[in-house]
Amino acid sequence: MMGAAMASFAGTPARTAAHRSRPFRFLLLAGLLLRTAALPLWGTEDMRVWQTWSHAATRGVLTMYGVGGSPPERGVVSWGEIHTTVDYPPATLYGLAVIGHAYRLVDPGYEDSRRLIAAIKLSILLMDVIACALLWHLVRRIAGTEAGRTAALFYWLNPAAILDGAVLGYLDPWLAAPVLAALVAARAGAGAWCGAAFGLACMLKLQALFVLPAGALLLWHMSAHPVRAVAAATASGASVVVLALLPFAIHGALANVVQGVGALFRQDMLSGTAANLWWIITWALRVQYAIPDIGAWASWTMTTRILGVRRLMELGYPNPRPIGAALVIAASGWALHRAHRAMTHGASPMILLGAGAFVIHAYFMLAVQVHENHLYLALPLLAGAAAIDVRYRAVAVSISAVMTVNVLLFYGIGRDLSPPPRTFTVIDASVLLAFVHVFVFVWHARVLHRVTSAPLPTRTQIGY
Repeated sequence: MMGAAMASFAGTPARTAAHRSRPFRFLLLAGLLLRTAALPLWGTEDMRVWQTWSHAATRGVLTMYGVGGSPPERGVVSWGEIHTTVDYPPATLYGLAVIGHAYRLVDPGYEDSRRLIAAIKLSILLMDVIACALLWHLVRRIAGTEAGRTAALFYWLNPAAILDGAVLGYLDPWLAAPVLAALVAARAGAGAWCGAAFGLACMLKLQALFVLPAGALLLWHMSAHPVRAVAAATASGASVVVLALLPFAIHGALANVVQGVGALFRQDMLSGTAANLWWIITWALRVQYAIPDIGAWASWTMTTRILGVRRLMELGYPNPRPIGAALVIAASGWALHRAHRAMTHGASPMILLGAGAFVIHAYFMLAVQVHENHLYLALPLLAGAAAIDVRYRAVAVSISAVMTVNVLLFYGIGRDLSPPPRTFTVIDASVLLAFVHVFVFVWHARVLHRVTSAPLPTRTQIGY
């Protein structure tokens, strides 16, 4: 009786756990309410693309890239006065077709309305919820319940994640959900499920390829039979890709799919409004060539515009695409090698979350023709790494802040509220942000170096 009374006074483990879960649930609800309130917002011009694709997908997905031709014809899809082409992989079109058919039941005329915007964003919100739940599950399996909750909140309340998905309407949460499912499967040593999830992710957005090496290493280290697990992952991933492409091949449109998706690699821009190394180079070159015409002060303080790769080469500079690719490969190889070596010596699987986040960060910072939202996939991985190891927390917050400001400077909160002129800081604020981001990137590399030099052992946490 005395023991029961003392346990009651001190609080039983069950009561303590319930007490801790209340603020967690409240904060999850707050994040959900914020996202839900943002669903009717118009978002960026990309939302018009999703609307157009979803409308066209209800008429037939298999013709959207074009059919046949030599060279392959490029399909043009239309909705009202909007005419555009398709450059995303087929699984995105399949998903938009489902949304489009469901929406036609409500609005057969497929009018341009906030209701259609909310319908598309509702799928983004659903994937956001799934991604958060998978992140919680993954980190909980690695480092315990408290770390799992922390990771979930780091992601769910992240302004960059909320702005990217629910407010502006990018489809990045569609990608995050299968990528995190693949990592959960890799942590469990389930090669077939891991490969299938990565295959689906790649058929949604090709950026999933940047997480693939970290996922493969995680599967290798967590499986009792690494070679067998990786072989199963490769076979299942290839099967998903084949299944996604097979209908187009039967329809005679496979070459058109390759041409359409390949357009992503031919975009004529050094930086697609991403605050990275190439945006700084864009600004520097524009200043250099503008000074003779408008003077030094006007050149330094003008609003920076996108510079084409073709124009850069016309000026006598080398092709920046292979340079950027080489820099990304070198930085990614360094990070993955250090993570692999640390895992070999008994480090926590968290090490590969951090390495995967760094690979995405390196792509965003060093590759050519990157867009402002392409840093998104690093957010859940950094949330997981920061929840387990406090050494990641400050840099994770800084990267999230950079992405938030980057998006706000160019797009505000979409068509509902445009951003102010970027020259309110005299020198274009996006250029100043890019310089800050270079510092953050170097800091991120130093943190990764420290973490992999003195990694956490398996099932051990810092900060709990």
